[in-house]
Amino acid sequence: MRESGDRPHPGPMAAQKKPTIRVRRVYEAPEPAADGARVLVDRLWPRGLRKEEAALDAWCKQVAPSAELRKWYGHTPERFAGFAERYRAELATPAGAEGLDELLRAASGARVLTLLTASKDLSLAHTRVLEEVLGERG
Repeated sequence: MRESGDRPHPGPMAAQKKPTIRVRRVYEAPEPAADGARVLVDRLWPRGLRKEEAALDAWCKQVAPSAELRKWYGHTPERFAGFAERYRAELATPAGAEGLDELLRAASGARVLTLLTASKDLSLAHTRVLEEVLGERG
């Protein structure tokens, strides 16, 4: 419990500049000079990809959409707006906030954070929403 006058604990990015965020498919060849911290943000491991090939710094399943939401959405373009709203609500829960903090810790010290996904269409992927949410965090 905080006493009056105590300041809240700063978030993981308070002492450093926010990293630039990139979004890429995990199946694309790593670009070590540009990728910075490479973090897989899918709940399921990508099909046909060996862990060595992924060249990951972390796998942060906690920030991926729930299985229920992912199944409801099914990458149907007409549902993207509803998906984005529901996904933002998931990220706003205590578990979602903890996952976001973990994701930012994984990028600690990196100038670039590359969010990796197996999704084929990045314009309709959860990473688009996740990138926006991370950009909005103070």
